[in-house]
Amino acid sequence: MPSPKIALHAACLAYVQLRLDAARAGMAAAQESSNSETKSSAGDKYETSRAMAQQERDRHAAQLHEAQKLLADMQKLNPELPSDTVRPGALAATSLGLFYISIGAGKLTSAEGQEFLAVSPGAPVAAALSGKRAGETVVFNGKPVQVVAVS
Repeated sequence: MPSPKIALHAACLAYVQLRLDAARAGMAAAQESSNSETKSSAGDKYETSRAMAQQERDRHAAQLHEAQKLLADMQKLNPELPSDTVRPGALAATSLGLFYISIGAGKLTSAEGQEFLAVSPGAPVAAALSGKRAGETVVFNGKPVQVVAVS
């Protein structure tokens, strides 16, 4: 059975893959919509439809670009690398919950059913926890948060 951190890393990669697939499918659908639009006697309607399809394609292209950046960020992390301080790639068990410092994906569930928050290193909670070790306490949103374990 893989370590919890490897399972959480895999869940983040699955999240990114879903975003990549959705963006690509959206781009393809928008392109198909644009291509299937036929020129009619109502030229303005044709041009408006094509412009709307192009905007939709551009929106999906931006989503694809964002998902590709997330994938690149994930590929920089090695889930097999142990950590004794909270940093990118670390799994931090705290009194607030389980945080995987990786990408801003929010609440995810691993294949093993373990819930965790995937947060980017720039997230406020990650910044508050950064550099801390097991047993240390930080104040986040005015409340003490204890770092229980780091891996």
